[in-house]
Amino acid sequence: MSHEDSITKIKISYSLWKNGISPEAICLQVKVHRSTVYRWLRGFKRKGINKFVRDYAEAKKGRKQPRKTTILVKVRIFQIREEYKQCCGEKIKYILEKDYGMKVSVATIYHILGERFQLRSKWKKYSKRGYVRKGAKLREVIQTDTVDFGNIYAFTAIDTYSKEASVIIRPKLTAKDGQRALQAQLNYFGKIEHIQRDGGSEFKREWQDYAIKHIPSIRTARPYKKNEQAFIERFNGILRKECLGYKKYKLKDLSRVQEEVNKFLDYYHNKRPHLSLQMMTSKEFAMSHLTLERTGT
Repeated sequence: MSHEDSITKIKISYSLWKNGISPEAICLQVKVHRSTVYRWLRGFKRKGINKFVRDYAEAKKGRKQPRKTTILVKVRIFQIREEYKQCCGEKIKYILEKDYGMKVSVATIYHILGERFQLRSKWKKYSKRGYVRKGAKLREVIQTDTVDFGNIYAFTAIDTYSKEASVIIRPKLTAKDGQRALQAQLNYFGKIEHIQRDGGSEFKREWQDYAIKHIPSIRTARPYKKNEQAFIERFNGILRKECLGYKKYKLKDLSRVQEEVNKFLDYYHNKRPHLSLQMMTSKEFAMSHLTLERTGT
């Protein structure tokens, strides 16, 4: 049935209805289904015949076809995801607009990424979290941890305020190795007001003795409360995902792995934007904080 025929039958149905003809008789007269006639009659009662016909004609024009994403946009999205170490859709949206002047919604970005990648479900933002002390200025709170890479170990530390990080690769998971790593971390951060570690043996004896001499406040996270180490656990995941992966390394790989980590940290500090830092890199955020301190604002 053509569009014009439908409007003609609507007008005939209206005329019959106004003359007291029953809906059952109308559907036989205009040869449309009874449910359609009843739907038309409800429209007549609400809108009147003229507005009903106008709305019907407008609706039959069809919805506008959604604008298709161009090939160039898709290419840019995949390039950014690869260049920025499999970053999230929010960061891709930010970089697309900042560097290329392209405005694409996060939903569209994830839809495009889903054409090539198996994406995980969204993080449960409002799930309950345990208490954790977070710094309100540079070097106020550092969290530290270790990551097992087979025959070598990464001693990791992160400033919870600026997200600056240190990774020291050591051959053993002993308190002596922990002390050496802490020395290097103090050299990098300059000072540490408070440090939080877990209860591992690598953070006892030599590590403890050295930390007491150089750090005013030390706290041990409660067992089985990973939320208290959320910042460093998050960074450890980034280190695996974007740099070293989940493979096991041999002792002979130590120097090479440290070099690889150093290159990654250069990228992490100077190029990788952080959602929690308003899309600034950790170095940009730290420098802006230092500038505010100097100006006293």
